Amino acid sequence: MSDSTRDRIEGAVDKATGSGKSAVGDLTDNERMQGEGEVDQTKGDFKQGKADVKDKVGDIVKKVTN
Repeated sequence: MSDSTRDRIEGAVDKATGSGKSAVGDLTDNERMQGEGEVDQTKGDFKQGKADVKDKVGDIVKKVTN
C-alpha cells in the first residue's frame, strides 16, 4: 500500500471518528467531546491533503524522469 493511500485511509477514519465524537458531544452537551471531534476531523482533512500533495509530487517526478 502506498503512503498516499495509507494517508487517505487514516484520514477517512479520523474524519469518521471525529464526526461520531462531535455527534455524541452534541447529544450530551459535552463541549470537550465536541472539540475532540472537531480536532479529529481536522486531522483527517490534513492527512487527506497530505496524500494529495504526495500524489502530485509523484506525478511531477514521473514527468521529469520520463
